[in-house]
Amino acid sequence: MVNEIKANAVVFGDNIDTDVILPGRYLILVDPHELGKHALEGLDADFVNKAKVGAILVGGKNFGCGSSREQAPLALKHAGVKCVIAESFARIFYRNSINIGLPVMECKGISAVVASGDVLSVNLESGKIQNYTNIQILQGTTLPLFIMEILADGGLIENLRKRLNKK
Repeated sequence: MVNEIKANAVVFGDNIDTDVILPGRYLILVDPHELGKHALEGLDADFVNKAKVGAILVGGKNFGCGSSREQAPLALKHAGVKCVIAESFARIFYRNSINIGLPVMECKGISAVVASGDVLSVNLESGKIQNYTNIQILQGTTLPLFIMEILADGGLIENLRKRLNKK
């Protein structure tokens, strides 16, 4: 896994819930690539096209609230989201994201200094977030080593497989 992610920002507000991230009617889909085609379609019909080339999703407070559906972060990852940065996360969404290998980071104040289309660079190891468009530098939370290892392995299942194979 790359510790530095650079991509255009796609910005949403507060309280973006998992029902909005992936509407319930798509929960019958099992192919993660199909799920990705419907990520955030109710908020931004063009989101999938924006994310296709790789995007850093920026949210406000309480991102990923609502139900505990694991398909929500999976849909974002397979839509092309490289990282999600938010003011704060719902705990279950945060953990589901780590479990599937989607980097997430909290950063207070990010909503005020990032607009959709801004070019961002995120260093997962240091928590440094640089906005190349308006020359702002922010400090997000640093991810603990064990989470960095899970992300590097592509998610919790692969991380466990790797650790079990070492024994």
